[in-house]
Amino acid sequence: MNTKLHAICDSKRRPLNLFVTAGQVSDYIGARALLSSIPNADWLLGDRGYDADWFRDALKDKGIRACIPGRKQRKTPVKYDKRRYKRRNRIEIMFGRLKDWRRVATRYDRCLKVFLSAIALAALVIYWL
Repeated sequence: MNTKLHAICDSKRRPLNLFVTAGQVSDYIGARALLSSIPNADWLLGDRGYDADWFRDALKDKGIRACIPGRKQRKTPVKYDKRRYKRRNRIEIMFGRLKDWRRVATRYDRCLKVFLSAIALAALVIYWL
């Protein structure tokens, strides 16, 4: 069983919102699910998987500037702030802290609800530490 975890975290590397999809599903599904729960922010840093014009437009409508590099298949390259993009390691650190929990890292649970509950418990502890 393969899953993909989509998350929003703040600048202090604390998880704010989580969403789990099947592993073979596009990142656009996770982006669409988390779009309504994005807090007020100046910037959103994301990886290439979230590069879509509709997502950039939705962020612009919310008053959030996107720092997402364009996919390699794009015909016209997208400009982004490379110095700011280096701060994206904050979400990678948050994922690493989630994977410190053995149950989350190894995915012992076969049931998606139980797995998401374990992730939520780990995120709750990480948020307050």
